Amino acid sequence: MPNGQPNQSNGQWYPPEWPDRIRALAAGELTPVAPRRAATVLLLRDAAAGPDVHMLRRRASMAFAGGAYAYPGGGVDPRDEQPVRWAGPSLGEWAGRLGLDDPAQAQAVVCAAVRETFEEAGVLLAGETADTVVGDTTGEEWERDREALVARELSFADFLDRRGLVLRSDLLGAWARWITPEFEQRRYDTWFFVAALPAGQRTRDVSGEADRTVWIRPAEAAAGYDRGELMMMPPTISTLRTLEPYGTAAEALAAAGGQDMTPVLAQARLEGDELVLSWPGHEEFTKIIPTGGAR
Repeated sequence: MPNGQPNQSNGQWYPPEWPDRIRALAAGELTPVAPRRAATVLLLRDAAAGPDVHMLRRRASMAFAGGAYAYPGGGVDPRDEQPVRWAGPSLGEWAGRLGLDDPAQAQAVVCAAVRETFEEAGVLLAGETADTVVGDTTGEEWERDREALVARELSFADFLDRRGLVLRSDLLGAWARWITPEFEQRRYDTWFFVAALPAGQRTRDVSGEADRTVWIRPAEAAAGYDRGELMMMPPTISTLRTLEPYGTAAEALAAAGGQDMTPVLAQARLEGDELVLSWPGHEEFTKIIPTGGAR
């Protein structure tokens, strides 16, 4: 899929083929693709001016959102439902928070969040006991395991088992849920989580999907988006803005339980000679698209 260019007022990722696909959907000529479940983590660390968030710039060659800044994350692996060593809220509690009927599916989403953070940033939210966290995930053996997870040669449950580790679900806070618009070719039902960088651990630039990684204040990243310098998808800039009020990572985690987890799904409608694309509750992302092309 071609990479879209941001409009002149900000850095909103906007593929040039969207208008044609929106028209096809409105005309009943396009069957929406079922969204794949996914998870992503807003990894935070405290700094003098407030918490920084870890972000990746997706390679321009990526089929989905190439060149856009995002957080570590990815699709749920079917094996993420495999029973794992678990600490924190029960699967039933997580299912309720995530809006899922099946506790196994809730586990899969949480596992995907932890697994993808390790795969893409080298940070692991797990410990030997329910109240400890590993302090260092560097070295050849850790890297071999990380690469095996990325290659899907090793399930996350087996990885935890062989290292005698417990997944610390209590270190995550569910923050938001966004579903890719129905007219997109690649669709994801994505849960966004917040988590603090564990003491002793550090992020590593190990994602094969990124060409740059940064720690940045949410307000600074949002300002870069507003100037058109940092390209992002609506869920990314939206979650960044909601982080701005918090002075520490702990404050953000404490606020996670009060975040609205109602799924956000873009809507497209025809109004005369224009297509109107909107995300309910997020008016800043509304697009007016003339029938002759994108604006």
